[in-house]
Amino acid sequence: MIHKYKFNGTNIVVDVNSGAVHGVDDIAFELLGESQNDEDFKVIALENYQALVDVYGEEKVEEAFEELLMLIDEEMLFSPPPFEDYSPDLDSKPILKSLCLHICHDCNLRCKYCFAGTGAFGGTRSMMSADVGKRAIDMLVKESAHRHNLEVDFFGGEPLMNFEVVKEIVEYARSLEAGANKNFRFTLTTNALALSDDKIDYINKTMNNVVLSIDGRKTTNDNMRMRLDGEGSYDVILPRIKKLVEARDGQNYYVRGTFTRENLDFSNDVLHLADLGFKQVSVEPVVANAESGYDLRNEDLPKLFEEYEKLALEYVKRERNGEGFNFFHFMIDLNAGPCIAKRTSGCGAGHEYAAITPEGDIYPCHQFVGQDDFKIGNVYDGIGNPVIRDSFRGSNITTREECRNCWAKYYCSGGCVANAWQFNADIDKPYSVGCELEKKRVEVALWIKANEID
Repeated sequence: MIHKYKFNGTNIVVDVNSGAVHGVDDIAFELLGESQNDEDFKVIALENYQALVDVYGEEKVEEAFEELLMLIDEEMLFSPPPFEDYSPDLDSKPILKSLCLHICHDCNLRCKYCFAGTGAFGGTRSMMSADVGKRAIDMLVKESAHRHNLEVDFFGGEPLMNFEVVKEIVEYARSLEAGANKNFRFTLTTNALALSDDKIDYINKTMNNVVLSIDGRKTTNDNMRMRLDGEGSYDVILPRIKKLVEARDGQNYYVRGTFTRENLDFSNDVLHLADLGFKQVSVEPVVANAESGYDLRNEDLPKLFEEYEKLALEYVKRERNGEGFNFFHFMIDLNAGPCIAKRTSGCGAGHEYAAITPEGDIYPCHQFVGQDDFKIGNVYDGIGNPVIRDSFRGSNITTREECRNCWAKYYCSGGCVANAWQFNADIDKPYSVGCELEKKRVEVALWIKANEID
């Protein structure tokens, strides 16, 4: 299987199974036609051959044809499926690698698009106790088996509203490291409204990564991310975010925003954040139902594709001018990508990764919290519903019909299972708008790689 496309004067051919990415001339691009395997190619190339000779001359066409045959022989074009026989070993014990601790089911903002119901996740506003947090850490140590490096994300709601418990959990986890042969890496996600100098100091000393929520331009941010008094949050959070980032020397953080139908020109929000001096930027498409009015729809896709293309052109331009920044969705490693398991099954929700509520309930990920049908167990009682866990463990790109024949499957690993469930009530049926956006992001990201300067 291959995928071929043109962008900004560059012809790109992606060999899906090998991961090889080729920049080709017009002759090779036309010779390939719509072929999806080597037999198709030989037929289509011969059909196009004489017409191309009439335009480019026989010597050039013959040279391009031979080069394509060489790539096929080297299995860098129309290569066989690398993971055709791969399937997870459901008889083996799952290895838990990371936890999302819902340290606080409450928030000091009232964001219009909040999937968590402004922090309460559809339930009672509550705070995680230190005891629940410690039991979650104990579970992670136990269920991680031989794994040394473990990830813990402090999430909400707004974690800073329960900051003393964050500290207790960090201290407890650190006290276990040597004896359990573990290394904890902590991330904290915050809207920055409650950031203070002492919190910034503690976060920068203890958190390996920080995610700081801001949607971009002031008008964009304040339209969606409002305080309890109804006022926008931009003017309060921006200086605090800047202070935290500067205090950690601009390392190991992301400013993270969301775009909706209200700012389809989201590339301007990305560039606004870059212009503010932020070098690590992630602005993600909203996932919302149609009743919200903020949801992204099929008719929005041409505009959104245009925005990703516009952003890619500016991204390369700034890199060449020494003003580059990292945009999360444009970061692709062509040399050392994810392992087989990650390429086929993705994030590991429900078996490698789990979310813990303030009450200690265990869910496959933060986006399933509050949906009782997906509760796996509790940190005090253990896994009480392994069927749910194993259903997530068995879900991968080979079980998803839409994924099996998709050229981008090894980049997105089938997409977000929570989004699939929200829109299709089936974790094996991907969210179509998300798929189209992912494919466009991969296309422009590969073009960016082709334009990198040594």
